Amino acid sequence: MRFSVVGSALALASLVKLAFTGATYSLSDEIIGAGFYDKFNFEAIPDPTHGRVNYVDRQTAQDLKLTVATSDSFILRADDTTVLSPTGPGRNSVRIRSNAAYTTHVAVFKISHMPEGCGTWPAVWETLEADWPKNGEIDILEGVNNMAPNQAHLHTSPNCSIPTDVDDYQLGTVKTTNCDATVNYNSGCGSSFSNGPASFGPDFNEEGGGWFAVERTNQYISVWYWASWDVFGTPIDIRWGSPMVDTSLWGMPSAYFPNTECDIASHFGPNNIIINLTFCGDWAGNPDIYKQSSCPATCVDFVNNNPEAFSGAFFKFDSIRIYE
Repeated sequence: MRFSVVGSALALASLVKLAFTGATYSLSDEIIGAGFYDKFNFEAIPDPTHGRVNYVDRQTAQDLKLTVATSDSFILRADDTTVLSPTGPGRNSVRIRSNAAYTTHVAVFKISHMPEGCGTWPAVWETLEADWPKNGEIDILEGVNNMAPNQAHLHTSPNCSIPTDVDDYQLGTVKTTNCDATVNYNSGCGSSFSNGPASFGPDFNEEGGGWFAVERTNQYISVWYWASWDVFGTPIDIRWGSPMVDTSLWGMPSAYFPNTECDIASHFGPNNIIINLTFCGDWAGNPDIYKQSSCPATCVDFVNNNPEAFSGAFFKFDSIRIYE
């Protein structure tokens, strides 16, 4: 077992810097195992990001074992056996959306495994698909082609940005500051997480996964990550799945979005949680991005012809806990 002295020191230092933020929340929902089937809808829709994917309905997902529920886990995976016809549908996969929508809240995701592989684009995020991006979008876990670390972004209607000095209040590094989804090819505003502990891809899986958490208020939006092995760096209420959490004790977030240059209340409405795995598409399949990942062939050709490469293309959720 490993522990992180550095992580503990950072957490203590963060408490001083962010003592003015945070609040106490009570558990409103706990989703484990087969509970995912009750709390989420399966979206068999065309991929809005133009991926090489075929999202299937619940019955198909269960018949093909693309979703499997146990007493303490829920798995969402992509097909890893079929060579695809270049003129046929994309690789079978799953996209689910929560029945409930949230405003001010905390969501904690315990994930033991995330999809990996060239061409993959997994995401855990919150938005309202109807009338997007009017009600905003929060990307909590997202990345492509095994390219670590994790990235957290906001996508909004115009007149929303984050300050350039936000790195003083987060562990990650700002990549883009304009949250407006209608400009800059919808890159949004956001940050890359710090390089350790591993927050994305194969290294995340090899280290046994961890917790992602998001806190949304009208004053700020924060996203955290803690590795499963980091016993001393992970808040005790997170590790124990407590019925109440106090985000003021969680330390500096990995990504921080204050309302200083964005009126969060007017840019974000009630949002659902969405979990999906697509392939290629606007980001993972961008030729420049795909080339940077050192993946072989072209993205679409690789996804079409190498089903065995996607044996690790699955999410394994231990739980989702919602606090309000």
